Amino acid sequence: MEDKDTSESPGDSQLEEEGTSEPRASSISPFSSQLRAMMRIRHKYQAMKKRRAEMNGLSASVRPVVRSTNPEVFTFDEVATSSTEWHRKRKKKRRSRVLFPNESRKFVPHKDRSRAKPFLVLLSVIVFLQVYNAIENLDDHVLMYDLDGLEKTLKQEVFGQREATEQLLRHLKDYLSTYVHSSPLAVALHGPSGVGKSHIGRILARHFRSVVGEQLVVQYFTLHHCPLEEDSQHCANTLASRVAEVVGQAETEEKIPIFIFDEMEFMHRPLLDTVQRLLQPNQNNEYLNAIYVLISSLGEAEITRYVLQNSSEAAADQQGAGRLGRELGSLLRRTLEVHHPLWKEAEVVPLSLLEKQHVIDCFLDEMTREGFYPDRSHIEQLAAELSYHSSGGRQFSRTGCKQVVAKVNLL
Repeated sequence: MEDKDTSESPGDSQLEEEGTSEPRASSISPFSSQLRAMMRIRHKYQAMKKRRAEMNGLSASVRPVVRSTNPEVFTFDEVATSSTEWHRKRKKKRRSRVLFPNESRKFVPHKDRSRAKPFLVLLSVIVFLQVYNAIENLDDHVLMYDLDGLEKTLKQEVFGQREATEQLLRHLKDYLSTYVHSSPLAVALHGPSGVGKSHIGRILARHFRSVVGEQLVVQYFTLHHCPLEEDSQHCANTLASRVAEVVGQAETEEKIPIFIFDEMEFMHRPLLDTVQRLLQPNQNNEYLNAIYVLISSLGEAEITRYVLQNSSEAAADQQGAGRLGRELGSLLRRTLEVHHPLWKEAEVVPLSLLEKQHVIDCFLDEMTREGFYPDRSHIEQLAAELSYHSSGGRQFSRTGCKQVVAKVNLL
């Protein structure tokens, strides 16, 4: 029993040791717990720093932390700085992954569809339809006056004036291609006696009466409507009233009237002044949509002299004849402006002298109309009885086709 009591077990010795050491442990326990916490934080920080260094490709070795005897305040500034650098490098890596090589693309870029594109297409279609409709309306407006039929008639019935008729038709087509104008159209036909001036005026009157109506075509013959000079002022007032009535009716019907003034070389000053006022652009809209054809033999001497001097050059080709026609028009305009300033507002179309072959064509046409058998030898004999100018190996009739009708009536 004594042995049992005196024997000490290992557990009892351990308890004794713990009991003896308890006062010493309790004396350092507050400092040891804080030290252990600091050591844990240090170890965690070192491990985190090592992992980040390995991820950034840096060396696995971590600089040893030098312990300082001075107290320091622990902050995460260095950790935040390294974290910012790490995020920046990661963004660069992500950006480099988005870039595609030239030979292949991993991701096709998405194209955003613009909402304005359908409206742009719709606007383009609307503009195209408007332009197309405008062109169609212009064509319809020209077709209403049947200028193709007028051209065929002029080619069949007017001889030796190809350049003049083409120039006349060109002015009419340009003007009649639209209904709204800034000024009226004035075409002045000038030439010697018998070359077809009045005949062209009659063809124009007949044609336009058939397409726009009888009331919108006015033929004014000076020697018939106003032969006396003392009545010229009254005639001018009457003419102005007549023009106002016609243009007003044409404005209502949306058509373009035509006024043909023949024998203007006999027109007195008040009438010329009235016609000049009608050609001015600063008028009411109904006066701007009108065509005036001025027919006279003014400048007859200049035309005859010019044609005879340039007869050989004009016979070379049609292009040379066209150039001479333009030069003759410029020369004739200066002469006409001296007579009266109204010709400044007009397009001058000179008519050339007729050759002997043209006179023969006039005989053939007139004899066919009167029902005579067109004997060629007989026609040449009748044409030889007329007088001619000779220049450059060519013969130009002095009276044109003026005497053709009288000679055919004697048959």
